Amino acid sequence: MALHSAAKGKLISVIGDEDTCVGFLLGGVGEINKNRHPNFMVVDKIEECFKRFVKRDDIDIILINQNVAELIRHVIDAHTQPVPAVLEIPSKDHPYDASKDSILRRARGMFNPEDLH
Repeated sequence: MALHSAAKGKLISVIGDEDTCVGFLLGGVGEINKNRHPNFMVVDKIEECFKRFVKRDDIDIILINQNVAELIRHVIDAHTQPVPAVLEIPSKDHPYDASKDSILRRARGMFNPEDLH
């Protein structure tokens, strides 16, 4: 999905269920790069898609449904680079749970190391 970030040509990508992806597509976020690769993926081959988005230099932010992120938690937790930023979002059927969000856990750990566990 293709919302452009502050740097020219940088994208926001979306990995999620069909309702989430369609919502972002209707908002104008969808885009296909020069190699014909989209910046969105309806849940299918999640880990492969996530790794592909992380490697792309035209993506600055990866939005992923939190319930989908749980399926590849080990991969998301291993991603420590600031860009692309990985933001977990709720889906229609699964509300947001702050205790599962890896970025929020890391941020809390910066201020209170006991919160990392």
